[in-house]
Amino acid sequence: MSTTAEKLEQKLTNVLYGEPWYGTPIYTIMERVTFETAFEKPSHSAHNIAEIVLHMFSWTEEVMDRLNGVPAGVPVSGDWPPPGAPDEEKWKLWVSDFKLVNVNLVNVIRNFPADEWDQPINDTRGNEPVTTYAELVDGFIEHQVYHAGQIALLTRIING
Repeated sequence: MSTTAEKLEQKLTNVLYGEPWYGTPIYTIMERVTFETAFEKPSHSAHNIAEIVLHMFSWTEEVMDRLNGVPAGVPVSGDWPPPGAPDEEKWKLWVSDFKLVNVNLVNVIRNFPADEWDQPINDTRGNEPVTTYAELVDGFIEHQVYHAGQIALLTRIING
């Protein structure tokens, strides 16, 4: 029987680079994005792809912090960090950093104490429903899939 950590690790790695049930994994979607496409913002779009990737990255860091006992809050780098001016090297670095931060998250999940998965996260804000560590990671995976879908759609809109 699989442990909670094993199930969550498998689910996360599957959506990142495996064969998720819904189609294309996140890394494949991101690797198809050129830096020009990443920084283009279609009219009526709330965010461009670069903004979405930075958002996904910052929330990966926030989830790791929470798994490490840091009280829940807004990510240190911000909820929607500004991407700044278009830059090809910066884009390549973000894609690489996104993969690296997910390697780190997988390690945190793998080493998380088994008896704490069903415990509530450290959330002193008082305005959020009680969330367990297992629910946090599961919801985070759904969050990443949602934004990967946005990236795929924006890429199709921009590139035709």
